[in-house]
Amino acid sequence: MPDEVKRPLGYGLRLAQKGERAPDAKTLKGYDGAVELIEDHDGDSYRAVYTTRIDSAVYVLHCFQKKSTNGIAIPKHDKTTIESRLKDARRDAEDQRSASKSKGH
Repeated sequence: MPDEVKRPLGYGLRLAQKGERAPDAKTLKGYDGAVELIEDHDGDSYRAVYTTRIDSAVYVLHCFQKKSTNGIAIPKHDKTTIESRLKDARRDAEDQRSASKSKGH
């Protein structure tokens, strides 16, 4: 990803870490609270998808260059990646909670 894309996407993720939301962030429908950041550069579109709905942590689910010719739709392989990583994030959060409980916290 070009630096001109990394900076604004990184800023949007930093806002999420602070409990805020970038003004141009969009809720990604069908992904239980996942949020999409979009940055266009030099004729290309780049996306970062994250969620904050899991134990108030920011989980970055996927960052990619959108190459779909289907308008604004996310390509199927990217959707599959997002879904898989969302499941992994939920499992990770559950593991963290279990570990915390077993330590008596």
